[in-house]
Amino acid sequence: MSRTVQVKRNAITETRIVAAPLAPLGDGEVRLKVESFSVTANNVTYAVAGDAFGYWNFFPGEGDWGVVPMWGHATVVESRHPDLAVGERVYGYLPMAEHLDVLPGQVSAGGFTDMAAHRQPMSPIYNQYSRLAADPEHDPAREAERMIFGPLFKTGFLIESFMRREGWFGAGVLICTSASSKTAMATASVARDKSPGVKRIGLTSAGNVEFVRAGGFYDEVLAYDQIGELPPAPAVLADFAGNAGVIHAVHTAMGDQLKYSCTVGATHVGAGFGQDNGPLPGPAPVLFFAPHHAVAAIQELGPKGFGEAVAASWVRFVGEAGGAVKVDERHGLEAAAAAFVATAAGKADPAIGIVIRP
Repeated sequence: MSRTVQVKRNAITETRIVAAPLAPLGDGEVRLKVESFSVTANNVTYAVAGDAFGYWNFFPGEGDWGVVPMWGHATVVESRHPDLAVGERVYGYLPMAEHLDVLPGQVSAGGFTDMAAHRQPMSPIYNQYSRLAADPEHDPAREAERMIFGPLFKTGFLIESFMRREGWFGAGVLICTSASSKTAMATASVARDKSPGVKRIGLTSAGNVEFVRAGGFYDEVLAYDQIGELPPAPAVLADFAGNAGVIHAVHTAMGDQLKYSCTVGATHVGAGFGQDNGPLPGPAPVLFFAPHHAVAAIQELGPKGFGEAVAASWVRFVGEAGGAVKVDERHGLEAAAAAFVATAAGKADPAIGIVIRP
């Protein structure tokens, strides 16, 4: 038997754990035992935007119940593929579950792609698995940090890369909502390094102001009730909260000085993500879909150059952020479900990075 956490798609703080027998593997298939994964606001975004971006389709659920994707490590426990042996470890997109069956294709020393038919319509980036024995990004001492920060960091890297390619739309200020979120911190970190002339302002809840300031990623940190104090200078907005009220407040405060507005995530569940909230001053918010921008960045730098640039920025960021976040390792799918619900309800402590071992 194998157990899976399912989340109600239209009420994501409702969860259940279901068990099902493991089916026999088909030719070329491999069974992975999920070792560990992190639970972050990024996973909440996958659920909130699941229908819009197809996130529910990677690991199909049942009816109104879906399986939220996670990033983590797994071990091959059964194999009908000649190039993948029992005991090998991989890193990639996993269900909130105990097992995952994959159909490896495009196998190389460094990784493979799950060629399962139901996963092909989605972005191939999410279907790729790294083989840890030959993975240049793998650091045995940093496995927790990779799960907690890795996917979010790459999104932040791509946001800065996109903004820089566009000349920051003529702006000299970057405003980040949900500034305590890991993706926002990553964006600010890369911007500080690669676009030092751009001022970074973080917006966060009053209770998180000191934590965000202590991280040192922003030039200035304001609570949401201080949005009216934003400087009247050309700026771009990277919204990681998905909170309609916050977005409206920033657009209203900045008016024509806001040169570009993008929505990246949804850490404030139930606060109007994806809703039509009427006309806003300034530019219309644009959804930022990282896989699309990854293609542009790879075209600009070349695959090797892109990998090297990400790796250099990652080492710098994880050295800074790793010390700011305490890893909290928890065991069992019940703990995974509870962590996801708490994160979706906005009750997760940004200073804690949750790692689950099913």
